[in-house]
Amino acid sequence: MQIPFWKRAIILGLCLLGVVLAVPNLFYSRVELHNEALAKIARNGASPQLQAEVAKWPSWLPSDLVNLGLDLRGGAHLLAEVHLSEIYADRMNSLWPDVRDALAKERDVVGNVRREPSDPSVLKVAISNPAGMEQALATVRAMARPVVSLTGVGQKDLQVAASGNTITIELSPAEKAATDARTMQQSLEIVRRRIDAAGTREPTIQQEGADRILIEVPGIGSAEDLKKLIGTTARLTFNQVVGQTGDPHAIPGAGNQLVPSQDQPGLYFVINENPVVTGQDLTNAQPAFDQNGRPAVDFSFDTSGARKFGDYTATHIGQPFAIVLDNKVISAPVIQAHIAGGSGIITGNFTVQSSTQLAVLLRAGALPAKMTFLEERTIGPELGSDSIRAGRIAAIAGGLAVCVFMIAVYGFFGWISVIGLVLNMCMMFGALSLIGATLTLPGIAGIVLTVGTAVDGNVLVYERIREELRNAKGPARAIELGYERALSAIVDANITTMISALILYFVGSGPVRGFAVTLALGIMTSVFTTVYLSRLMIVMWFERRRPKHIEV
Repeated sequence: MQIPFWKRAIILGLCLLGVVLAVPNLFYSRVELHNEALAKIARNGASPQLQAEVAKWPSWLPSDLVNLGLDLRGGAHLLAEVHLSEIYADRMNSLWPDVRDALAKERDVVGNVRREPSDPSVLKVAISNPAGMEQALATVRAMARPVVSLTGVGQKDLQVAASGNTITIELSPAEKAATDARTMQQSLEIVRRRIDAAGTREPTIQQEGADRILIEVPGIGSAEDLKKLIGTTARLTFNQVVGQTGDPHAIPGAGNQLVPSQDQPGLYFVINENPVVTGQDLTNAQPAFDQNGRPAVDFSFDTSGARKFGDYTATHIGQPFAIVLDNKVISAPVIQAHIAGGSGIITGNFTVQSSTQLAVLLRAGALPAKMTFLEERTIGPELGSDSIRAGRIAAIAGGLAVCVFMIAVYGFFGWISVIGLVLNMCMMFGALSLIGATLTLPGIAGIVLTVGTAVDGNVLVYERIREELRNAKGPARAIELGYERALSAIVDANITTMISALILYFVGSGPVRGFAVTLALGIMTSVFTTVYLSRLMIVMWFERRRPKHIEV
């Protein structure tokens, strides 16, 4: 029954901190406007309107909020599949010129070299002199490099075999696994950067399985808006123009491809399938206007891209040059002069909005592979409001029922449990706000469950106190023994629940993890309020009243 002052100060201080951190959620709209205005000022500078919105919430108070998930705020849900096989094809296409040049140096031994039709992920090279196959294999195998991954240590990235006069080259299994991992990681990061660039709040972007990405963005208008923001590929390439045609079924010829014009329906460009430079060589892209005042996009390359771009323009003056975005030619200007310095402008049939959007996509980086959307869903704000209202009703009804039961069964000690339950909820929302957690509908279910289980520890303690009172113990001794002997049961019960919550968090995804977060936080705050706070309140009451008898 003796609790030192420093321990009392820590217990009450933590309760006060939880209440202070939870307060901003009572003024959600006002605090949200305050936070968004601060973010806009940091990006674009202050304005009178933004400063007025900042002033809606005192700067000396916490402004962290519990983020509302997709099912509570409304927004868009997408499940995208990344076409990993395209990366293999790109690797083989980029490898072909190197293989051709390397074998050309051995022409006296291997003869003429040509590329054979094959699966896009496989490179087949035929030589005219089968007697030089051993030399050709040695030359190609010398081009293999070590696999850059922890699981591929000591292995090469290329798998080379011979059949007749044909050399077959493909990525090794270890390189494919490493490439898949890199591609998914890069796709996740690029999608995240594109969404963050638009200023959206608390998106959920995570890998699902081997080749899928789950994207949930609260507060966005529709799934279609989200798809436009992400872009399916936004793959920018600069290719040599071989010719033009109006026939969509024209045969482009070996090493070429037929690409439609974006601005001129019915016009098709025959371009070299090996790009001179790609969007991955870009270092910056900004919306701008061309010399005629039409919206355009300024771009600049890195050192490698600038060198390749400059070398090409120096040797192809007077020839058209295709700028290809998402397999459509958006512009095909004629090279007027050597373009040094690695910068230029993309013109086309842009609006201010579309040029800005393209600049955002290019600045965020090119997606390494095409994505297709397997599932898309839009949740309206009204449905989210209904979910919040239903969750609030459930929490209030559950909380009132628990409070009535505790007061009816345990009297004054039941009131102590109710006060502990209220502070428990405050600390829980304060913790959710502090860590920036996202609250979902299953998360509300976790909170409602916590309301029911938060008083379990009190029930155990009170029943132990009752038992000690029946054994003719005095009030002070009964209270002390009640807490001591109930502690192991309280800890054991909550540890097993915490184990389940942790498994749900690390194995589950999306809404399941939201439930696990609220459940785990509820367990920690419940144990704190039961073991420390309620005991402190009883001790403080006992010190003041000094009762000879107590009724539990």
